[in-house]
Amino acid sequence: MYYSKNILGVNLIIHKVKVYPSKIHLPKKNQLAWKIAEIASDNSKLNKKSVEMVINRIIDNSSVAIASLNRKAVISSREMALKHVRKNGANLFGINSNIKVDCEWAAWSNGTAVRELDFHDTFLAADYSHPGDNIPPLLAVAQQKKISGLNLIKGILTAYEVQVNLVKGICLHKHKVDHIAHLGPSVAAGIGTMLKLKTEVIYQSIQQALHTTISTRQSRKGEISSWKAFAPAHAGKLAIEAVDRTMRGEGAPSPIYEGEDSVIARILDGKKAIYKIPLPKKNEEKKAILETYTKEYSAEYQAQALIDIAKKLNQKIQNLNQVKKIDIYTSHHTHNVIGTGANDPQKMDPNASRETLDHSIMYIFAVALEDGNWHHIKSYTKSRANKKSTIKIWRSIKTHEDKQWTRKYHDPDPKNKSFGAKVIVTLKNGKKVIEQLDKADAHPYGSRPFNRSNYINKFLTLTDKILSKKECARFLKCVQNLKNLKAGQLNKLNLEVNKLKLKKNNKKGIF
Repeated sequence: MYYSKNILGVNLIIHKVKVYPSKIHLPKKNQLAWKIAEIASDNSKLNKKSVEMVINRIIDNSSVAIASLNRKAVISSREMALKHVRKNGANLFGINSNIKVDCEWAAWSNGTAVRELDFHDTFLAADYSHPGDNIPPLLAVAQQKKISGLNLIKGILTAYEVQVNLVKGICLHKHKVDHIAHLGPSVAAGIGTMLKLKTEVIYQSIQQALHTTISTRQSRKGEISSWKAFAPAHAGKLAIEAVDRTMRGEGAPSPIYEGEDSVIARILDGKKAIYKIPLPKKNEEKKAILETYTKEYSAEYQAQALIDIAKKLNQKIQNLNQVKKIDIYTSHHTHNVIGTGANDPQKMDPNASRETLDHSIMYIFAVALEDGNWHHIKSYTKSRANKKSTIKIWRSIKTHEDKQWTRKYHDPDPKNKSFGAKVIVTLKNGKKVIEQLDKADAHPYGSRPFNRSNYINKFLTLTDKILSKKECARFLKCVQNLKNLKAGQLNKLNLEVNKLKLKKNNKKGIF
């Protein structure tokens, strides 16, 4: 290991992680899961900016969750959860706060609601992540265990710290492993902090959570289904169950990262791999949440800057019928995940699912260019996707990897890291219109970074005509006082919707 300091002034230890044969005993204190558990069980001071960002992200999660309450996946998850009622359990978004369910089922339903619109926060480095996915399981456990607002904040900060640093150090998508494999350990670590568990218990929880949350990236490939929304909620649910087992004295596959048949050895880079994982020193302030960023638009994060570009081009090009072709030069990730480099014909299909369309930069760019805007519902309707003029522009778009953009995408300095692109629009008369942008305007280092007022405006916009003004005002006052909420008061973070506004699924399941 060696030491470093990041742009936020955090003292980091860079841990070298590799595989060891079974004949070599690797002491647990030299294992990555233990090192994560140590920072989860330390006594670090709270950073004021980090605390404020936790509040921002709870507001953000609540916004997108309420906006998605009547979408099919969310309805199904909610009805499943309501079959697991518990007197002293956790709350479900939209449901009367007096009705409580088992915390793992609250995490399942609320996590699905948060993820459904692909509209909350993100962190991109060696891999992808939506760190806000940590909040629903932690909040559910906090409500059931009657934890204070202060301890919830501490747990969320740990969860962000762990997920962000795992995403910096270990690439999962290279091996077609879904990014929720980093979410299981971060949720387990965050719960450990929140419940003030011993390092040993957190260590075992992290290992169990990782072992049970490995899945393939097919959930984000081809015809993308509702499982994309369920996947992080499932990881959160499994992490809660892992912590429950280890609190009862059960162990886990060990060492889960370094073992001869571990995740690294058999699923990731293999037995000769060396990963470098940054973690803060024990008792160091946890600031990783400040490196993450939310979405202004309901689409894959790598589309955010491109929507901003499309809006600018909408003002520059007077007649879109004159567009001959559009070339987008961008990073390897953008080209291969949401661009033509993915080789997914579904990304060019007007009848594709919403989940597929929000992973098609060709579709997103075409709509944003035509409309000069982006809307989380209107931009995805079947009629919108089947508009002839849109399809014409859509099918004229091609993406290309540009090594310069790939380098900027992987720049370790958050100020220099770029998720943008250069766009060249060729008109029928041969004229070229060019626009480029390094970062989305709403990025922390963009032209107009999101602040508390932006989060509140997003909340009010997405919950309009769903929540009453009284309920909105009550929630916003309460969440901004999170640090002072006492044990047993976290049900105040729930948002209630008139039950007549909540749709139901007529299909029945096992429960």
